[in-house]
Amino acid sequence: MSAPEGLGPVDLELDCRGQLCPLPVIALGRRVGEVEVGALVAVLADDVAARHDVPAWCRMRGQEYVGEDVAPDGVPRYVVRRLS
Repeated sequence: MSAPEGLGPVDLELDCRGQLCPLPVIALGRRVGEVEVGALVAVLADDVAARHDVPAWCRMRGQEYVGEDVAPDGVPRYVVRRLS
């Protein structure tokens, strides 16, 4: 599992395929604490709202939105760095 722009591997990948808003960000909020500060979490989500919801969640929660890439099956993958 690699992150956008060669930032290295992600530490946790959440498969939220088939889940509609707000479920992907709820899953992110529940599980981001499972990784160390500075680690990367990827959210795989095919709901188009996730493209806006994940960065907004990061702004509201003080986390870093790293960017978006694509999983091998073509599903968008949103990468977040835990800051606190």
